Amino acid sequence: MPFLKKTADYLRLIKFSHSIFALPFAFTAALTAAAGIPAGSQIFWITVAMVGGRTGAMGMNRIVDRKIDALNPRTKSRELPRGVMKTWEAAVFTSAAFAVLLFAAYMLNPLCLKVSPLVLLVLFSYSYTKRFTWLSHVVLGTALSLAPLGAWIAIRGTFDFEILPLCFAVMFWVAGFDVLYGLQDIDFDRKHGLYSIPGRFGINKSLWISRSFHIITIGLLLSLIPIFSLSGIYLAGVLIASGLLLYEHRLVKPDDLSKLDMAFFNMNGYISITIFVFTLIDYTIK
Repeated sequence: MPFLKKTADYLRLIKFSHSIFALPFAFTAALTAAAGIPAGSQIFWITVAMVGGRTGAMGMNRIVDRKIDALNPRTKSRELPRGVMKTWEAAVFTSAAFAVLLFAAYMLNPLCLKVSPLVLLVLFSYSYTKRFTWLSHVVLGTALSLAPLGAWIAIRGTFDFEILPLCFAVMFWVAGFDVLYGLQDIDFDRKHGLYSIPGRFGINKSLWISRSFHIITIGLLLSLIPIFSLSGIYLAGVLIASGLLLYEHRLVKPDDLSKLDMAFFNMNGYISITIFVFTLIDYTIK
């Protein structure tokens, strides 16, 4: 059916399945903000805002990068380079997604609505950063770190410093795995004048930078224990997440990048879910 095919094209365009990366961290922040289970309506609108923001950001990235994607053997089969979706269709879809984000922010509380333009600015900006800075991975991490910050504000209606360690944990976590993912395009980036940590520092140094980012991530996650009076249950979740990160890095070797997709998708999905589930159990038992 044409409708189902077009829907599938849209979902592939934005890699909808990758929404699992940041959403569990948003829920983790909601748990800490509420010191328990938030109201059902809050959970609903946080989810809507997350899906809208992430969908719009990915759509924007696909539109901005469509000409670059057409040149890259790894990405030339995406919907816009192949012509199965027109640029104006992607633009309408992206605009609708951002409108959903704004409406969800309005439904949550006044502060969410006030800061939503700043969120849009960050989401818009990321798509251009690879054209002028190899810190683009950190900018992507910053964009996804807005998920726990937004969820905290959605519950509390205030900005509070105690949520920042979780935000920075997400930032370094995302930057770390994005560096790994960028290893696939190291030659392409150098040839076409695009900026990335792999393109700037090479494979070996990039692997160490990614590992350093993830060590910082674990330290920040551990710092949440005294901040929110979390128990050994949460600690167990962090230890499991640490093991998953270690396994992820063991999958990616300087002379063998063949398992990179598994490292990027599977392990990182498991990590975010693990932190959320163990935080949920911790608060549920309390």
